[in-house]
Amino acid sequence: MFVLANLIQAFAGVLNVALTIYMWIVIIAALISWVNPDPYNPIVRFLYSMTEPVFSFVRRKLPLPPMPIDISPIIVLLAIVFLQMFLVETLNQLAHTLLRG
Repeated sequence: MFVLANLIQAFAGVLNVALTIYMWIVIIAALISWVNPDPYNPIVRFLYSMTEPVFSFVRRKLPLPPMPIDISPIIVLLAIVFLQMFLVETLNQLAHTLLRG
């Protein structure tokens, strides 16, 4: 049982790191969008390719009224925090339960 528990705990750790990295990518993309970035810059293109599919999904699924500020990065950040608090913690608790019992 300890192998399964370690596997679940390792998956939870990797998921937490991946969510944290993506959270920083979203923050940097949102900050860069406030200035007029060069669209041909490789970093800007990378940030756009990593975040725009998720942002456009949020924009399509949530019926938000037209606003001067795009709040889809905020919604994505809230979703990431929710996944870290709920899913990662649940997986960690499941692993600890498997180790104890």
